[in-house]
Amino acid sequence: MNPTLILSIIAVFFVLLFGVAYLTTRKVDNQSFYNGNRRSPWYIIAFAMLSTSISGVTFVSVPGMVMNSGFAYMQMVFGFVFGYILVATVLLPLYYKLNLTTIYTYLKSRFGFFSYKTGASFFLLSRTLGSAFRLYIVAIVLQKAVFDAWNIPFIVTVSITILLIFLYTQKGGIKTVIWTDTIQGLIFFGAVILCLIQVKNALNLDMAGLFRTVVDSDMSKIYVDDISNNRYFWKQFLAGIFTVVVMTGLDQDQMQKNLACKNLKDAQKNMFTYGFLFVPVNLLFLSFGVLLMIFAQQFGLNPFDLKGDELFPILATQINPISGELYLGTTVSILFILGIIAAAYSSADSALTALTTSFTVDILEVKNDDPKLIKKRRLVHICISLVLIFVIVLFHFINNDSVINAIYQIAAYTYGPLLGLFAFGLFTKFAVRDRWIPVIAILSPILSYLLNTYIFDFGFAILIVNGALTFLGLWLVRNPNCQQLQVQP
Repeated sequence: MNPTLILSIIAVFFVLLFGVAYLTTRKVDNQSFYNGNRRSPWYIIAFAMLSTSISGVTFVSVPGMVMNSGFAYMQMVFGFVFGYILVATVLLPLYYKLNLTTIYTYLKSRFGFFSYKTGASFFLLSRTLGSAFRLYIVAIVLQKAVFDAWNIPFIVTVSITILLIFLYTQKGGIKTVIWTDTIQGLIFFGAVILCLIQVKNALNLDMAGLFRTVVDSDMSKIYVDDISNNRYFWKQFLAGIFTVVVMTGLDQDQMQKNLACKNLKDAQKNMFTYGFLFVPVNLLFLSFGVLLMIFAQQFGLNPFDLKGDELFPILATQINPISGELYLGTTVSILFILGIIAAAYSSADSALTALTTSFTVDILEVKNDDPKLIKKRRLVHICISLVLIFVIVLFHFINNDSVINAIYQIAAYTYGPLLGLFAFGLFTKFAVRDRWIPVIAILSPILSYLLNTYIFDFGFAILIVNGALTFLGLWLVRNPNCQQLQVQP
Protein backbone atom coordinates (compact mmCIF):
# COMPACT_ATOMS: atom_id res chain seq x y z
CA MET A 1 0.00 0.00 0.00
CA ASN A 2 1.24 3.49 -0.84
CA PRO A 3 2.89 5.01 2.28
CA THR A 4 1.88 8.51 1.21
CA LEU A 5 -1.77 7.46 1.11
CA ILE A 6 -1.50 5.97 4.60
CA LEU A 7 0.05 9.15 5.98
CA SER A 8 -2.71 11.18 4.38
CA ILE A 9 -5.31 9.00 6.10
CA ILE A 10 -3.54 9.42 9.43
CA ALA A 11 -3.31 13.20 8.93
CA VAL A 12 -7.06 13.53 8.27
CA PHE A 13 -7.78 11.29 11.26
CA PHE A 14 -5.77 13.49 13.62
CA VAL A 15 -7.17 16.71 12.28
CA LEU A 16 -10.55 15.32 13.35
CA LEU A 17 -9.25 14.35 16.81
CA PHE A 18 -7.58 17.68 17.42
CA GLY A 19 -10.82 19.39 16.37
CA VAL A 20 -12.72 17.39 18.99
CA ALA A 21 -10.00 18.14 21.56
CA TYR A 22 -10.29 21.86 20.86
CA LEU A 23 -14.07 21.84 21.31
CA THR A 24 -13.82 19.97 24.62
CA THR A 25 -11.05 22.07 26.17
CA ARG A 26 -12.37 25.58 25.75
CA LYS A 27 -13.62 25.68 29.35
CA VAL A 28 -11.68 23.16 31.40
CA ASP A 29 -10.46 22.94 34.97
CA ASN A 30 -8.76 20.27 37.07
CA GLN A 31 -12.00 18.34 37.57
CA SER A 32 -12.53 18.33 33.79
CA PHE A 33 -9.24 16.47 33.46
CA TYR A 34 -10.07 14.00 36.25
CA ASN A 35 -13.80 13.32 35.83
CA GLY A 36 -15.17 15.63 33.12
CA ASN A 37 -17.09 17.53 35.85
CA ARG A 38 -19.44 14.52 35.88
CA ARG A 39 -21.56 15.86 33.05
CA SER A 40 -21.00 13.21 30.38
CA PRO A 41 -24.04 11.18 29.15
CA TRP A 42 -23.88 7.53 30.27
CA TYR A 43 -24.53 6.12 26.78
CA ILE A 44 -21.62 8.12 25.34
CA ILE A 45 -19.37 6.82 28.12
CA ALA A 46 -20.55 3.23 27.47
CA PHE A 47 -19.57 3.51 23.83
CA ALA A 48 -16.29 5.21 24.73
CA MET A 49 -15.46 2.42 27.17
CA LEU A 50 -16.25 -0.20 24.52
CA SER A 51 -13.96 1.64 22.12
CA THR A 52 -11.21 1.67 24.76
CA SER A 53 -11.56 -2.06 25.46
CA ILE A 54 -11.67 -3.07 21.79
CA SER A 55 -8.13 -1.94 21.16
CA GLY A 56 -5.77 -2.56 18.27
CA VAL A 57 -5.02 -5.86 20.01
CA THR A 58 -8.60 -7.03 19.48
CA PHE A 59 -8.63 -5.79 15.90
CA VAL A 60 -5.53 -7.80 15.07
CA SER A 61 -5.10 -10.61 17.61
CA VAL A 62 -8.62 -11.88 18.27
CA PRO A 63 -9.29 -12.86 14.62
CA GLY A 64 -5.94 -14.61 14.59
CA MET A 65 -6.74 -16.54 17.77
CA VAL A 66 -9.09 -18.84 15.85
CA MET A 67 -6.01 -20.49 14.32
CA ASN A 68 -4.99 -21.97 17.66
CA SER A 69 -8.10 -22.05 19.80
CA GLY A 70 -11.18 -21.57 17.65
CA PHE A 71 -13.94 -19.75 19.53
CA ALA A 72 -12.67 -20.84 22.97
CA TYR A 73 -12.07 -17.17 23.80
CA MET A 74 -15.87 -16.80 24.04
CA GLN A 75 -15.72 -18.82 27.28
CA MET A 76 -13.90 -15.86 28.84
CA VAL A 77 -16.31 -13.42 27.21
CA PHE A 78 -19.29 -15.15 28.85
CA GLY A 79 -17.48 -14.73 32.15
CA PHE A 80 -16.94 -11.06 31.34
CA VAL A 81 -20.71 -10.44 31.44
CA PHE A 82 -20.98 -11.69 35.03
CA GLY A 83 -17.90 -9.66 35.92
CA TYR A 84 -19.53 -6.46 34.69
CA ILE A 85 -22.62 -7.22 36.79
CA LEU A 86 -20.38 -7.54 39.88
CA VAL A 87 -18.61 -4.26 39.11
CA ALA A 88 -21.92 -2.43 38.63
CA THR A 89 -23.55 -3.76 41.79
CA VAL A 90 -20.63 -4.01 44.24
CA LEU A 91 -17.83 -1.61 43.30
CA LEU A 92 -19.59 1.34 41.65
CA PRO A 93 -21.83 2.05 44.69
CA LEU A 94 -18.70 2.18 46.87
CA TYR A 95 -16.84 4.55 44.54
CA TYR A 96 -19.77 6.94 44.24
CA LYS A 97 -20.43 6.86 47.99
CA LEU A 98 -16.84 7.90 48.68
CA ASN A 99 -16.83 10.48 45.84
CA LEU A 100 -13.40 9.30 44.68
CA THR A 101 -11.08 10.90 42.14
CA THR A 102 -8.98 7.73 41.95
CA ILE A 103 -10.31 4.41 43.19
CA TYR A 104 -7.11 3.58 45.10
CA THR A 105 -7.89 6.30 47.64
CA TYR A 106 -10.27 3.72 49.13
CA LEU A 107 -7.29 1.59 50.17
CA LYS A 108 -5.84 4.48 52.16
CA SER A 109 -9.01 5.02 54.15
CA ARG A 110 -9.56 1.27 54.59
CA PHE A 111 -6.06 0.01 55.42
CA GLY A 112 -3.52 2.82 55.46
CA PHE A 113 -0.67 4.52 53.64
CA PHE A 114 1.30 1.48 52.42
CA SER A 115 -1.79 -0.30 51.09
CA TYR A 116 -2.74 2.86 49.21
CA LYS A 117 0.67 3.24 47.60
CA THR A 118 0.89 -0.48 46.82
CA GLY A 119 -2.49 -0.54 45.07
CA ALA A 120 -1.71 2.55 42.99
CA SER A 121 1.75 1.24 42.11
CA PHE A 122 0.42 -2.10 40.88
CA PHE A 123 -2.11 -0.28 38.72
CA LEU A 124 0.60 1.95 37.27
CA LEU A 125 2.76 -1.09 36.48
CA SER A 126 -0.02 -3.18 34.96
CA ARG A 127 -1.62 -0.41 32.93
CA THR A 128 1.73 0.83 31.64
CA LEU A 129 2.63 -2.65 30.38
CA GLY A 130 -0.85 -3.32 29.01
CA SER A 131 -1.04 0.01 27.20
CA ALA A 132 2.44 -0.47 25.79
CA PHE A 133 1.46 -3.87 24.39
CA ARG A 134 -1.64 -2.38 22.77
CA LEU A 135 0.25 0.51 21.25
CA TYR A 136 2.90 -1.88 20.00
CA ILE A 137 0.30 -3.32 17.61
CA VAL A 138 -0.41 -0.05 15.84
CA ALA A 139 3.22 1.03 15.89
CA ILE A 140 4.48 -2.17 14.28
CA VAL A 141 1.80 -2.06 11.57
CA LEU A 142 2.63 1.55 10.75
CA GLN A 143 6.31 0.68 10.76
CA LYS A 144 5.88 -2.09 8.21
CA ALA A 145 3.30 -0.27 6.10
CA VAL A 146 4.90 3.18 6.01
CA PHE A 147 8.13 3.90 7.82
CA ASP A 148 10.23 0.91 6.77
CA ALA A 149 9.94 2.13 3.17
CA TRP A 150 11.51 5.43 4.28
CA ASN A 151 14.12 3.79 6.54
CA ILE A 152 12.73 5.50 9.63
CA PRO A 153 13.69 3.67 12.89
CA PHE A 154 10.98 2.00 14.95
CA ILE A 155 11.69 4.24 17.94
CA VAL A 156 10.81 7.29 15.83
CA THR A 157 7.51 5.68 14.81
CA VAL A 158 6.69 5.00 18.45
CA SER A 159 7.69 8.50 19.52
CA ILE A 160 5.43 10.10 16.92
CA THR A 161 2.57 7.84 18.01
CA ILE A 162 2.90 8.82 21.69
CA LEU A 163 3.47 12.50 20.88
CA LEU A 164 0.17 12.75 19.02
CA ILE A 165 -1.70 11.17 21.94
CA PHE A 166 0.02 13.50 24.38
CA LEU A 167 -0.93 16.59 22.40
CA TYR A 168 -4.66 16.00 22.29
CA THR A 169 -5.04 14.69 25.87
CA GLN A 170 -2.68 16.91 27.87
CA LYS A 171 -5.21 19.68 28.48
CA GLY A 172 -8.71 18.21 28.57
CA GLY A 173 -7.96 14.83 30.11
CA ILE A 174 -10.94 12.51 30.54
CA LYS A 175 -13.38 15.11 29.22
CA THR A 176 -11.56 15.06 25.88
CA VAL A 177 -10.92 11.32 25.94
CA ILE A 178 -14.60 10.38 26.29
CA TRP A 179 -15.51 12.26 23.11
CA THR A 180 -12.42 11.37 21.07
CA ASP A 181 -12.92 7.70 21.99
CA THR A 182 -16.52 7.94 20.83
CA ILE A 183 -15.43 9.30 17.45
CA GLN A 184 -12.68 6.70 17.18
CA GLY A 185 -15.16 3.97 18.10
CA LEU A 186 -17.50 4.98 15.29
CA ILE A 187 -14.60 4.89 12.85
CA PHE A 188 -13.35 1.58 14.22
CA PHE A 189 -16.63 -0.32 14.17
CA GLY A 190 -17.49 1.13 10.78
CA ALA A 191 -14.16 -0.13 9.47
CA VAL A 192 -14.72 -3.62 10.92
CA ILE A 193 -18.16 -3.99 9.40
CA LEU A 194 -17.01 -2.73 5.99
CA CYS A 195 -13.98 -5.07 6.07
CA LEU A 196 -16.28 -7.97 6.90
CA ILE A 197 -18.49 -7.11 3.94
CA GLN A 198 -15.48 -6.91 1.63
CA VAL A 199 -14.22 -10.34 2.72
CA LYS A 200 -17.73 -11.79 2.39
CA ASN A 201 -17.94 -10.48 -1.17
CA ALA A 202 -14.46 -11.79 -2.02
CA LEU A 203 -15.61 -15.26 -0.93
CA ASN A 204 -18.85 -14.89 -2.97
CA LEU A 205 -21.07 -15.35 0.07
CA ASP A 206 -24.45 -13.86 0.91
CA MET A 207 -25.38 -13.19 4.54
CA ALA A 208 -26.94 -16.64 4.98
CA GLY A 209 -23.89 -18.25 3.42
CA LEU A 210 -21.60 -16.22 5.68
CA PHE A 211 -23.47 -17.47 8.75
CA ARG A 212 -23.39 -21.11 7.60
CA THR A 213 -19.69 -20.88 6.74
CA VAL A 214 -18.81 -19.72 10.24
CA VAL A 215 -21.11 -22.16 12.07
CA ASP A 216 -20.00 -25.15 9.99
CA SER A 217 -16.31 -24.40 10.42
CA ASP A 218 -14.28 -26.60 12.78
CA MET A 219 -12.77 -23.35 14.08
CA SER A 220 -16.07 -22.17 15.58
CA LYS A 221 -15.94 -24.62 18.51
CA ILE A 222 -16.43 -22.83 21.82
CA TYR A 223 -16.54 -25.38 24.61
CA VAL A 224 -13.34 -27.07 25.87
CA ASP A 225 -13.94 -29.92 28.35
CA ASP A 226 -10.35 -31.10 28.94
CA ILE A 227 -9.42 -29.97 32.46
CA SER A 228 -5.68 -30.26 31.67
CA ASN A 229 -6.09 -27.74 28.83
CA ASN A 230 -5.46 -24.14 29.86
CA ARG A 231 -8.58 -23.26 27.83
CA TYR A 232 -10.83 -25.58 29.84
CA PHE A 233 -14.28 -23.98 30.17
CA TRP A 234 -14.28 -23.31 33.92
CA LYS A 235 -10.75 -21.95 33.87
CA GLN A 236 -11.73 -19.52 31.12
CA PHE A 237 -15.16 -18.63 32.49
CA LEU A 238 -13.99 -17.90 36.03
CA ALA A 239 -10.94 -16.09 34.70
CA GLY A 240 -13.28 -13.95 32.60
CA ILE A 241 -15.30 -12.90 35.65
CA PHE A 242 -12.28 -11.93 37.72
CA THR A 243 -10.42 -10.39 34.76
CA VAL A 244 -13.27 -7.91 34.38
CA VAL A 245 -13.37 -7.24 38.12
CA VAL A 246 -9.68 -6.29 38.12
CA MET A 247 -9.18 -4.87 34.60
CA THR A 248 -12.36 -2.77 34.78
CA GLY A 249 -13.60 -2.53 38.36
CA LEU A 250 -10.16 -2.13 39.96
CA ASP A 251 -8.61 -0.22 37.07
CA GLN A 252 -8.41 3.57 37.21
CA ASP A 253 -8.45 3.76 33.40
CA GLN A 254 -11.95 2.31 33.03
CA MET A 255 -13.32 3.57 36.32
CA GLN A 256 -12.26 7.13 35.54
CA LYS A 257 -14.83 7.11 32.73
CA ASN A 258 -17.47 5.60 35.00
CA LEU A 259 -16.83 8.28 37.59
CA ALA A 260 -17.52 10.87 34.89
CA CYS A 261 -21.21 9.84 34.82
CA LYS A 262 -23.69 12.21 36.42
CA ASN A 263 -24.67 9.78 39.19
CA LEU A 264 -24.51 6.14 40.30
CA LYS A 265 -27.66 5.13 38.41
CA ASP A 266 -26.22 6.39 35.12
CA ALA A 267 -22.89 4.71 35.86
CA GLN A 268 -24.64 1.37 36.39
CA LYS A 269 -26.66 1.73 33.17
CA ASN A 270 -23.40 2.46 31.41
CA MET A 271 -21.73 -0.64 32.89
CA PHE A 272 -24.60 -3.04 32.09
CA THR A 273 -24.82 -1.77 28.50
CA TYR A 274 -21.08 -1.91 28.00
CA GLY A 275 -20.85 -5.41 29.47
CA PHE A 276 -23.61 -7.05 27.44
CA LEU A 277 -22.30 -5.56 24.19
CA PHE A 278 -19.08 -7.53 24.65
CA VAL A 279 -20.72 -10.81 23.57
CA PRO A 280 -21.87 -9.80 20.05
CA VAL A 281 -18.75 -7.70 19.47
CA ASN A 282 -16.36 -10.57 20.17
CA LEU A 283 -18.50 -13.03 18.20
CA LEU A 284 -18.16 -10.60 15.30
CA PHE A 285 -14.37 -10.54 15.57
CA LEU A 286 -13.98 -14.29 15.90
CA SER A 287 -16.33 -14.87 12.96
CA PHE A 288 -14.24 -12.43 10.99
CA GLY A 289 -11.19 -14.49 11.93
CA VAL A 290 -12.78 -17.65 10.49
CA LEU A 291 -13.51 -15.86 7.23
CA LEU A 292 -9.94 -14.54 7.05
CA MET A 293 -8.59 -18.07 7.55
CA ILE A 294 -10.78 -19.41 4.76
CA PHE A 295 -9.87 -16.51 2.49
CA ALA A 296 -6.14 -16.99 3.10
CA GLN A 297 -6.33 -20.70 2.25
CA GLN A 298 -8.29 -20.06 -0.93
CA PHE A 299 -5.82 -17.47 -2.17
CA GLY A 300 -2.62 -19.42 -1.68
CA LEU A 301 -1.51 -18.27 1.78
CA ASN A 302 -1.05 -20.81 4.57
CA PRO A 303 -2.22 -19.03 7.75
CA PHE A 304 -0.68 -21.71 9.97
CA ASP A 305 2.76 -20.52 8.89
CA LEU A 306 2.04 -17.17 10.56
CA LYS A 307 1.63 -15.83 14.07
CA GLY A 308 -1.97 -15.02 14.93
CA ASP A 309 -1.08 -11.32 15.10
CA GLU A 310 0.17 -11.36 11.50
CA LEU A 311 -2.86 -12.81 9.66
CA PHE A 312 -5.05 -9.76 9.21
CA PRO A 313 -2.21 -7.22 8.69
CA ILE A 314 -0.72 -9.34 5.89
CA LEU A 315 -4.04 -9.87 4.14
CA ALA A 316 -4.92 -6.19 4.47
CA THR A 317 -1.66 -4.52 3.51
CA GLN A 318 0.50 -6.89 1.46
CA ILE A 319 0.50 -7.89 -2.20
CA ASN A 320 -0.36 -11.39 -3.32
CA PRO A 321 2.75 -12.56 -5.26
CA ILE A 322 0.56 -14.64 -7.59
CA SER A 323 -1.91 -11.93 -8.63
CA GLY A 324 0.39 -8.94 -8.07
CA GLU A 325 -2.43 -7.14 -6.22
CA LEU A 326 -3.34 -6.53 -2.59
CA TYR A 327 -4.92 -9.65 -1.11
CA LEU A 328 -8.08 -7.86 -0.01
CA GLY A 329 -7.88 -4.77 -2.22
CA THR A 330 -7.20 -1.11 -1.58
CA THR A 331 -10.52 -0.45 0.18
CA VAL A 332 -9.82 -3.00 2.92
CA SER A 333 -6.26 -1.70 3.28
CA ILE A 334 -7.53 1.82 3.92
CA LEU A 335 -10.20 0.56 6.31
CA PHE A 336 -7.64 -1.59 8.12
CA ILE A 337 -5.31 1.35 8.72
CA LEU A 338 -8.21 3.51 9.90
CA GLY A 339 -9.56 0.75 12.12
CA ILE A 340 -6.31 -0.16 13.81
CA ILE A 341 -5.34 3.45 14.44
CA ALA A 342 -8.78 4.30 15.84
CA ALA A 343 -8.77 1.19 18.04
CA ALA A 344 -5.24 1.66 19.35
CA TYR A 345 -5.54 5.36 20.05
CA SER A 346 -8.92 5.06 21.77
CA SER A 347 -7.27 2.61 24.18
CA ALA A 348 -4.02 4.50 24.63
CA ASP A 349 -5.38 8.02 25.19
CA SER A 350 -7.56 7.00 28.12
CA ALA A 351 -4.71 4.94 29.58
CA LEU A 352 -2.32 7.88 29.42
CA THR A 353 -4.91 10.10 31.10
CA ALA A 354 -5.58 7.52 33.83
CA LEU A 355 -1.89 6.96 34.47
CA THR A 356 -1.35 10.70 34.78
CA THR A 357 -4.30 11.03 37.14
CA SER A 358 -3.21 8.14 39.36
CA PHE A 359 0.42 9.18 39.57
CA THR A 360 -0.47 12.83 40.28
CA VAL A 361 -3.16 12.07 42.87
CA ASP A 362 -2.02 8.75 44.38
CA ILE A 363 1.77 8.87 44.26
CA LEU A 364 2.57 12.60 44.39
CA GLU A 365 -0.65 13.43 46.28
CA VAL A 366 -0.92 16.82 44.57
CA LYS A 367 -3.99 18.63 45.91
CA ASN A 368 -6.53 20.54 43.81
CA ASP A 369 -5.62 23.78 45.57
CA ASP A 370 -1.91 23.41 44.72
CA PRO A 371 -0.99 26.51 42.63
CA LYS A 372 1.44 24.37 40.60
CA LEU A 373 -1.05 21.56 39.95
CA ILE A 374 -1.34 22.08 36.19
CA LYS A 375 2.43 22.34 35.79
CA LYS A 376 3.03 19.18 37.85
CA ARG A 377 0.29 17.25 36.06
CA ARG A 378 1.70 18.20 32.67
CA LEU A 379 5.18 17.11 33.71
CA VAL A 380 3.77 13.74 34.83
CA HIS A 381 1.97 13.46 31.48
CA ILE A 382 5.30 13.96 29.68
CA CYS A 383 7.19 11.48 31.87
CA ILE A 384 4.60 8.74 31.46
CA SER A 385 4.65 9.28 27.70
CA LEU A 386 8.42 8.72 27.74
CA VAL A 387 8.02 5.58 29.84
CA LEU A 388 5.50 4.20 27.33
CA ILE A 389 7.95 4.81 24.48
CA PHE A 390 10.66 2.90 26.34
CA VAL A 391 8.41 -0.08 27.17
CA ILE A 392 7.05 -0.37 23.61
CA VAL A 393 10.53 -0.40 22.12
CA LEU A 394 11.62 -2.97 24.72
CA PHE A 395 8.63 -5.16 23.92
CA HIS A 396 9.49 -4.94 20.22
CA PHE A 397 12.74 -6.75 20.90
CA ILE A 398 11.46 -9.47 23.25
CA ASN A 399 7.94 -10.28 21.99
CA ASN A 400 7.50 -13.92 20.98
CA ASP A 401 3.86 -14.58 21.78
CA SER A 402 0.41 -13.43 20.73
CA VAL A 403 -0.01 -9.96 22.19
CA ILE A 404 -3.48 -10.60 23.57
CA ASN A 405 -2.17 -13.58 25.54
CA ALA A 406 0.69 -11.45 26.85
CA ILE A 407 -1.73 -8.79 28.10
CA TYR A 408 -3.88 -11.27 30.03
CA GLN A 409 -0.80 -12.97 31.48
CA ILE A 410 0.53 -9.64 32.69
CA ALA A 411 -2.89 -8.78 34.12
CA ALA A 412 -3.08 -12.08 36.01
CA TYR A 413 0.14 -11.37 37.88
CA THR A 414 -0.09 -7.61 38.41
CA TYR A 415 -3.82 -7.23 39.07
CA GLY A 416 -3.99 -10.22 41.44
CA PRO A 417 -2.78 -8.22 44.48
CA LEU A 418 -5.39 -5.54 43.72
CA LEU A 419 -8.08 -8.22 43.63
CA GLY A 420 -6.96 -9.54 47.04
CA LEU A 421 -6.72 -6.08 48.59
CA PHE A 422 -10.16 -4.91 47.51
CA ALA A 423 -11.79 -8.28 48.32
CA PHE A 424 -10.35 -8.23 51.85
CA GLY A 425 -11.42 -4.63 52.30
CA LEU A 426 -14.98 -5.24 51.10
CA PHE A 427 -15.73 -8.62 52.64
CA THR A 428 -14.00 -8.44 56.03
CA LYS A 429 -13.93 -5.87 58.79
CA PHE A 430 -10.38 -6.47 59.94
CA ALA A 431 -7.63 -3.90 59.92
CA VAL A 432 -4.19 -5.11 58.83
CA ARG A 433 -0.59 -4.40 59.71
CA ASP A 434 -0.19 -1.95 56.89
CA ARG A 435 3.61 -2.13 56.57
CA TRP A 436 3.39 -5.79 55.49
CA ILE A 437 1.18 -5.06 52.48
CA PRO A 438 3.97 -4.35 49.92
CA VAL A 439 5.70 -7.61 50.88
CA ILE A 440 2.50 -9.63 50.45
CA ALA A 441 1.71 -7.92 47.14
CA ILE A 442 5.15 -8.89 45.77
CA LEU A 443 5.21 -12.45 47.14
CA SER A 444 1.74 -13.38 45.89
CA PRO A 445 2.55 -13.08 42.15
CA ILE A 446 5.84 -14.93 42.69
CA LEU A 447 4.11 -17.82 44.46
CA SER A 448 1.38 -17.83 41.80
CA TYR A 449 3.97 -18.14 39.06
CA LEU A 450 5.69 -21.03 40.82
CA LEU A 451 2.38 -22.85 41.34
CA ASN A 452 1.36 -22.30 37.73
CA THR A 453 4.74 -23.48 36.42
CA TYR A 454 5.49 -26.48 38.60
CA ILE A 455 2.20 -27.67 40.15
CA PHE A 456 -0.78 -27.08 37.85
CA ASP A 457 -1.50 -25.02 34.73
CA PHE A 458 -4.26 -22.67 35.85
CA GLY A 459 -4.34 -20.78 32.54
CA PHE A 460 -5.77 -17.28 32.87
CA ALA A 461 -7.44 -18.41 36.12
CA ILE A 462 -4.07 -17.86 37.81
CA LEU A 463 -5.48 -14.38 38.46
CA ILE A 464 -7.90 -15.94 40.98
CA VAL A 465 -5.09 -17.88 42.66
CA ASN A 466 -3.00 -14.71 42.85
CA GLY A 467 -5.85 -12.77 44.44
CA ALA A 468 -6.55 -15.62 46.88
CA LEU A 469 -2.90 -15.73 47.98
CA THR A 470 -2.98 -11.97 48.58
CA PHE A 471 -6.21 -12.37 50.57
CA LEU A 472 -4.60 -15.13 52.63
CA GLY A 473 -1.54 -12.97 53.27
CA LEU A 474 -3.75 -10.13 54.49
CA TRP A 475 -5.57 -12.55 56.77
CA LEU A 476 -2.26 -13.61 58.29
CA VAL A 477 -1.24 -10.01 59.04
CA ARG A 478 -4.68 -8.88 60.20
CA ASN A 479 -5.02 -7.17 63.52
CA PRO A 480 -7.79 -9.09 65.33
CA ASN A 481 -7.96 -6.47 68.06
CA CYS A 482 -8.60 -3.63 65.65
CA GLN A 483 -11.52 -3.21 63.26
CA GLN A 484 -11.35 -1.44 59.91
CA LEU A 485 -10.50 2.21 59.65
CA GLN A 486 -13.42 4.57 59.32
CA VAL A 487 -14.19 5.05 55.62
CA GLN A 488 -15.22 8.63 55.03
CA PRO A 489 -17.49 9.54 52.08
